[in-house]
Amino acid sequence: MRTTHKLDLLVNAAQFDTCGYSSPRQKDTNSPLKYIYRAALPEGGSVCLFKVLLTNVCVNDCAYCVNQCGRDIPRSTFQPDELAGTFMELHQRRLAQGLFLSSGIGVNPNQTMEAMIKTVQILRSRHEYKGYVHLKILPGAKFDCVEEACRVANRVSLNMEAPTAHHMVKLSHKKDLFNDIVERMRWVKQLMVKDNKLVPSGQTTQFVVGAADEDDRDILRTTDALYHEIGLRRAYFSAFQPVSRSRLEGHPPTPLIREHRLYQVDWLLRVYGFPLREVELALDETDNLPLKKDPKLLIAQRQPWLFPVDVNTAGRDDLLRVPGIGPVSTDRIIRTRRDSRIDSLTQMQKMGVVTKRAAKYIWFQGMLEYEKQLAFLPEAEEEANTVNSLAVVLL
Repeated sequence: MRTTHKLDLLVNAAQFDTCGYSSPRQKDTNSPLKYIYRAALPEGGSVCLFKVLLTNVCVNDCAYCVNQCGRDIPRSTFQPDELAGTFMELHQRRLAQGLFLSSGIGVNPNQTMEAMIKTVQILRSRHEYKGYVHLKILPGAKFDCVEEACRVANRVSLNMEAPTAHHMVKLSHKKDLFNDIVERMRWVKQLMVKDNKLVPSGQTTQFVVGAADEDDRDILRTTDALYHEIGLRRAYFSAFQPVSRSRLEGHPPTPLIREHRLYQVDWLLRVYGFPLREVELALDETDNLPLKKDPKLLIAQRQPWLFPVDVNTAGRDDLLRVPGIGPVSTDRIIRTRRDSRIDSLTQMQKMGVVTKRAAKYIWFQGMLEYEKQLAFLPEAEEEANTVNSLAVVLL
């Protein structure tokens, strides 16, 4: 099979592994940029990644996956030296700055992992490539494979897909959530603790949202536990879309706005430092995040005794709980008030505060001048059709 045909199959099949932006840089069928995805870097900014599968052959029966066994689709496999050479050609043309390598499970996870690792080893040794590599660790892979993956990659990840073993059973009859996935995540943590030079960009995971009829409380509790117990760098959320000729073909797709809401509350957990019990205040009676309400605004509304906060004296945590104030604007507020008092909404707006949201939750001397205006301000909410979760992640 020609390399371009393999690329078309295996890059397209890799799109369901989330690493930042969700679409290729260009969809022109004649441009090599259709193989390149832009991804957010852990330290900020972004990188252009060649995102590809080693193979779309798979022995697993994951009902959400386009590569599940039993589906009548074209299958293909790269050899390690072939894939390494293809990446280096894109890299030398300055189209790809890094590699995101995932795979289906061919004969078994160990054999496939060894081929993935060999691909990266060829890049590191033969081609002297020292750049960014995100390498998937396959469920069920042996410890030696996990250890070597951690030695050659900048970031590793195992996709949980489902938040609990109960939900995983609905998606796959072959995967054991704890023994095949969580245990390997613990191995990665142990290796990183033993050698802090390994996996400098940490490990991540992904959930397929809505495939197993889980609720948002299930996802949030598992995500929070992973942050505290596994040292997870971050979680990704992918709204389920049914796959033709699969067990879940008739299952309704998950609205993209649900994915967006999960990214918002993940930001509160991971960046703002909100405890889980506080984030759960945003859940409705069905244990899900309301699709038409901003979670941070809901949390503020359900804790009225915390507001208003005095922007000239409040601590960092208190400022972060104000709707419309994020980490960057919080730091600007703290720096500004060291030299002078803050006494206007206009001043705060220049610091990046979304004053339409924040106004009812803050106080400063002279705030009475604004009270008449505030009384007529509608409660700031996000529109339900806001679906660009990356915009939230990068704010």
